[in-house]
Amino acid sequence: MKKKSIINLIKYHMEGNDVAFEDEAFEIARDFNESGDIELAEYIRVLLSGKNAFVPQKINGSSDFFRKIEYVNAKLPLPMPISEDIKGISNAIFQHSGVNKFLFSGSPGTGKTECAKQLCRILNRELYALDFNSVIDSKLGETAKNIGKAFNEINNLDYPDQVIILFDEMDALAMDRVNSRDLREMGRATTAVLKGLDGLNDNIVFIATTNLITSFDKALLRRFDKVIDFNRYSQEDLLEVAVVIYDEIRSRFKNIKDSTRLFKKIISLMNPIPYPGDLKNLIRTSIAFSNFNDGNDYLRRMVEEISPGMLKDYKLLIERGFTLREIEAITGVSKSQISRETAREANE
Repeated sequence: MKKKSIINLIKYHMEGNDVAFEDEAFEIARDFNESGDIELAEYIRVLLSGKNAFVPQKINGSSDFFRKIEYVNAKLPLPMPISEDIKGISNAIFQHSGVNKFLFSGSPGTGKTECAKQLCRILNRELYALDFNSVIDSKLGETAKNIGKAFNEINNLDYPDQVIILFDEMDALAMDRVNSRDLREMGRATTAVLKGLDGLNDNIVFIATTNLITSFDKALLRRFDKVIDFNRYSQEDLLEVAVVIYDEIRSRFKNIKDSTRLFKKIISLMNPIPYPGDLKNLIRTSIAFSNFNDGNDYLRRMVEEISPGMLKDYKLLIERGFTLREIEAITGVSKSQISRETAREANE
């Protein structure tokens, strides 16, 4: 932020020139946005709008079709290509460009839903997800009617610029009509979604996720302004993601020893390294189930989960790049004993 902007803000405030004050503040928000501090920029804009960004807004007071998704301010590690796409989405929303419909595609555990939460954190918005159980009905034609009602509810939001709407795992409503077993019913549902997206208010930010984009209805795909591919993780990316998850979970347990270097070697035993969802489950359960009186027990559990029986094969551990000190830490066997046993095996 420029020094001149601060001086102008004080000047306009003292003069009681509210219009000039707001114009200068919006310019400051724009500068923050262009420099990459999108969250602060959006916060300034919300303050200037006169709305309380921290007061939850309900969809018309209550909803039969949507549920509020709570989230915490946790780190969301993403590879650079995906991170740049998310930054682009944030910029488009902030600029009110009318680009507001996004499809997140990727395998389970790649972070699609978490990324929707991250956007809400950045933009200081609330997240409402469609409850498919309340929409899908066994009665002929009722599903399409419910979809229409849900979109009508979205378009009548009191504060559309304070929420993001999420259709998580939209495959339930968007499978290819040509390959569906029930062409008529699937056709009705998909057509209802098409109409809903075509008539969507430009101020509504709409995000859908899918694990099955190859089976997604092609006409529906064209309704989205941008499709983000979440399968763009390299093995190096996933190793970095694992460390971020590890640091976040480990910080909750005082008894857990910080062994980042050793942890990275253990994660590298996996080929390929799994996506973030599976990584988080592995790390979380290994730590949660570990012996709290042994700060290294979680490391043993991880190795055993990744490669059962490997802890007894000292020679293999050495071949995979583990030092004697590291093997001692994860096996609980002294370095001297490990040296003797490996030497005896080499002589046999």
